[in-house]
This record gives sequence, structure tokens and C-alpha cells, in this order.
Amino acid sequence: MRTRIKICGITRPEDGIEAARLGADAIGLVFYNKSPRAVTPKQAAEIAAALPPFVSIVGLFVDPDPVNVELVLAQVSLDLIQFHGNETPEFCASFGRPYLKAVRMRDGVDLAAERQRYGDARGLLLDTYQSGTPGGTGEVFEWDRVPDDLAASIVLAGGLTPDNVAAAVKQVQPYAVDVSGGVEASKGIKDAAKLAAFFKNASCS
Repeated sequence: MRTRIKICGITRPEDGIEAARLGADAIGLVFYNKSPRAVTPKQAAEIAAALPPFVSIVGLFVDPDPVNVELVLAQVSLDLIQFHGNETPEFCASFGRPYLKAVRMRDGVDLAAERQRYGDARGLLLDTYQSGTPGGTGEVFEWDRVPDDLAASIVLAGGLTPDNVAAAVKQVQPYAVDVSGGVEASKGIKDAAKLAAFFKNASCS
């Protein structure tokens, strides 16, 4: 099965267009004000409007006020919501949209239990744990912690780059991979050459 690719932290229409041209299955828009890749609903709507058909638009939130989520949904046509904080399953499901639940891979995390807990999630996104940081650490966690029987519902994130994505896909065989900082020229600005290399290497594992 082909590994899907999500490019997260898009802040400019031209980067979304380039990611789509290279074959992105999804792009991620960050609605978390503390992130250097955060976008406003207006910026997000402009990016979304520039994308071709069949590219999913994912909105990333971290322990949001539900009012803020609704405000974004009223302005941006999100296909999927990605929750990156300590949101409960009930909260995640309350917006009537498909969602991903991010799990930070701290010591002792039971992925089978998390998958059961968030049973109505479309999948789990696995990211590296770093105290005080909800994601985007640029660090890799130990991929052998992903059980084989969960791989088909896993979106693998955490420190992926053009240099290591082929090995990640070969070892974990996740449904999808997610990259942000690993394909940037600077925070929030994607590098076309790194994007191209990431797509090439993700598909040749």
C-alpha cells in the first residue's frame, strides 16, 4: 500500500500548491498561536482556496477553546481536525468532523490503549515527546515502539526529513507520514528542493 504524505505547517499558498504538485495527500494548517507556523483563519482560507481537488485540508489545534474551533470551521473548509493536546475523545468528536489524535511518545505510552480510547478517530498521529512542547520538536522517537498491528492506522511524525523518511516507512509501514520542519528553509517557509526529496524518498522505501 502506498504511504500517504501530509505536509504540515503550511503558511503560504505557494507552498501548498508546490506540495500538491509533488503529490501531497494532505496539507496541515496550524491554529495554535504559540507556533511559529500558526496561520489566521483568513490566511488558511487563502491557502485552501489555492489547492487543487483531492488534497485534504487538516487543521491542527492544541487544547483549543471550542468557540475558536467553530470560528475556524466557519471560515475554512477543513476535511480533518488534528488535536495535539490533552483533548478527551468526547471533545474531539464534538465538532462533527473526522479527526486525528496526536500521541506524544513519552515513556510508558500504551498505543493499543490509546487507539481503543480514541476509537472513533481516523487514526493516531505519533510525535516525539518533549516536555512543555505539544509537537514540532524536530526529534525522532524509537520507531520500534509502534506495534505492527496498529501501523495501518498510524500517521508517523516526529523529526522526519528527506534523509530518514525512507527508513521510517520501511520499518514502520505507517498509513501516512507527516513532516513540517524537515522540509523547511525557515520556520513556516517550505524549501522546494527538500519537499521534492522527501516525496521521492518516501515513495522509494
